[in-house]
Amino acid sequence: MPTRTSLNPGRSPVIAVQQPLLAPPGNLRELIALSVRGLVPMFDKEKQVFCHRLVRTDNRIVSEGLSPRYTIMTLLGLREVEIARIDSPFNTRALYASFARDTSWIQGLGDLGLLIWLTAIFAPEQLPSLFSKFELETAPDRYADAQAARTMELAWFLAGLAHVAEAAPQLRSILANLAQKTYLRLKANQGAYGLFGHMGTKHSFAGRLRGRIGSFADQVYPIYALSKYSRTFQVDGALKSASQCAKAICDAQGDLGQWWWLYDSRNGRVSSHYPVYAVHQHGMAPMALLALEEASGENFSESIYKGLRWLYGANELRVDMIDAEANLIWRCILPQSKLNKYWEMASSRIRPSNQKVHVGSLKILYEQRPYEFGWLLYAFAKKI
Repeated sequence: MPTRTSLNPGRSPVIAVQQPLLAPPGNLRELIALSVRGLVPMFDKEKQVFCHRLVRTDNRIVSEGLSPRYTIMTLLGLREVEIARIDSPFNTRALYASFARDTSWIQGLGDLGLLIWLTAIFAPEQLPSLFSKFELETAPDRYADAQAARTMELAWFLAGLAHVAEAAPQLRSILANLAQKTYLRLKANQGAYGLFGHMGTKHSFAGRLRGRIGSFADQVYPIYALSKYSRTFQVDGALKSASQCAKAICDAQGDLGQWWWLYDSRNGRVSSHYPVYAVHQHGMAPMALLALEEASGENFSESIYKGLRWLYGANELRVDMIDAEANLIWRCILPQSKLNKYWEMASSRIRPSNQKVHVGSLKILYEQRPYEFGWLLYAFAKKI
């Protein structure tokens, strides 16, 4: 593993640089233990929820905001830690019971999807009353994010339905039509090259303007949701869609294992490479690809571990993104100048697909959010 090095803001790397792979990344047990420790200062004991983020300022690390969404993702990861019998200071059952009392924060179909996913894991007996409270059958027609056909939120909802069907098989037939409706709406956002746009392109001006451009989150959450949906509802087409998207992002993966930021679903190209987020490397990509492995039998270990090596210094800045002393993994590597990032996105539709892209000097964003550890734990705790 490389030693930690100081950041050199004067470097101006080229994205397509070739570098040899380093040795396999550090022990996953160590990474999981660091994640559990790192979540402790992110937890608000009084409110019983996790914060929005930790930020390093003037050599101090401060907590900012609270996030119900991030709390759900973190609880999902911590539950896997408990199942794997890994030491943790968190009582997830008690945290869930406290968190589930207040649902006033739910503002969209994506939020509801995350909540039913969490409930399916922790308290499936509560699902019927939850469905009644939120009039689940008509939810896709009532919430703005569903009406705009936002990819990530549709994927969260479909994943939630799949987990319900897995945890409570007696509800599967009741949810089948709703799940299919969600699946078809999500599938409509997938382009011919396998990549997903950010939202429906026919539902709004915003959709027509930028709906074709999907973030990395718009790729991995559908891969996960479609993989789970295909297994629980026996829909082969969903598995094919998940595999097509996984192949597309793996084919586009950077030489240093980078999972890039924005993708054009219409032409199948990377629209913007940076920022490269640590959570994509250690949490979200592994979570999605491992779910697809389980559903299809395909093997994505090479891409997963190539992405993990990026954390340990096999990256553009040769910097270890893991701060073991602070129990944090810094959020991302991004361009010093925002203009360079925007210019890359604006020019992506006209430059040759094999053209090297210069984004100028890069820097690290010194912050972290709890869901990042949540997805890491969710992906890897069961693998120990």
